[in-house]
Amino acid sequence: MEADEEMLSRILDCVPQPIWVVGPDGCILYTNPSAVSVLGYDDESELRGRSSHDTLHPLRPDGSRYPASECPMLTPARTGRALHGDSEWFMRRDGSFIPAYWWSSPVDLPHGRGVIYSFFDLTERRAYEKAARERDIAQVRATEFQAGQRRIVESIDAVHRRTARDLHDGAQQRLVSLLIALRLARQLLPEGPAEAMDLLDLSVGEAQGAIDELRSLASGIYPPVLTAKGLTAAVGELAARCPVPAAFAAESDQRLPAALESNAYFLIAESLTNAVKHARATSIDITVEIGDALEIVVRDDGVGGVPPSPVGSGLIGLRDRVGAFGGELDIVSPAGEGTVIAARIPLSQPEAAPGR
Repeated sequence: MEADEEMLSRILDCVPQPIWVVGPDGCILYTNPSAVSVLGYDDESELRGRSSHDTLHPLRPDGSRYPASECPMLTPARTGRALHGDSEWFMRRDGSFIPAYWWSSPVDLPHGRGVIYSFFDLTERRAYEKAARERDIAQVRATEFQAGQRRIVESIDAVHRRTARDLHDGAQQRLVSLLIALRLARQLLPEGPAEAMDLLDLSVGEAQGAIDELRSLASGIYPPVLTAKGLTAAVGELAARCPVPAAFAAESDQRLPAALESNAYFLIAESLTNAVKHARATSIDITVEIGDALEIVVRDDGVGGVPPSPVGSGLIGLRDRVGAFGGELDIVSPAGEGTVIAARIPLSQPEAAPGR
């Protein structure tokens, strides 16, 4: 019998799960090394003979008394039925508390019925669950923020489209009508006073200049070619109009969703503006690739020196534009070696979107 008890004790000593035995009087008869360690004690002898309840949780975490009569872990000694729970807090030797998942089973001892406890320290599990919840909340917030950014970009895009269309269909058409009327008046008055003829000629020129400026303004707000022919055609015209020699290469003329095409176009336009105005570039290379993602690279030979995370410049807007569509923007700009702006925007649908 003693050999069996010794063997059982050795087995329990090797179990990594904390285990202890409580006698009919509620005092600790045995505790394995794992329980000693979890609760912050040095040796089993420090626990043997002590009140199990007063050792584990004489107080609740809020500091109030925890009567032994309310402790569910002792109930199996009275009922003979095992219990378990995950809402207890055990007190360590230093007075700190740990959350515990526990099992309590009745056991018949020579002097009456006692209980066997086994439990797990849930500190790491609770910390992991908390971190997982915080991560999920952060992901939800990031998704909501990105969706909000995208709605703003799409709203601005819609305003640009409407403004460009109103300028073309409204003010520009009225100016064209005025120009036609002035030219007809000039033709109907071939023998008029020289001052009147000069004034008409000047008015015709002014009207034509106003139309040209209005067309340029409307194109800057939202170029018609972007709607009619798509991103690659619009960027091609943008490169052709650039005051600095700009080479443009694209491997596909695939159409993309309207908001994405507009976003990418103005990203490239802003990159060109920065290269011309701030980088003092003498040449610019633009590449656009469309596959699983839209990849854009704008490279110039300017002065460089742009920080990877610029503050207070137009490049901040580029990062926001790319981020609104779940993309990434990289800026490589060693001082004196030019600047490379690379954007990668994932495409939710690899298939080409229908043209508008």
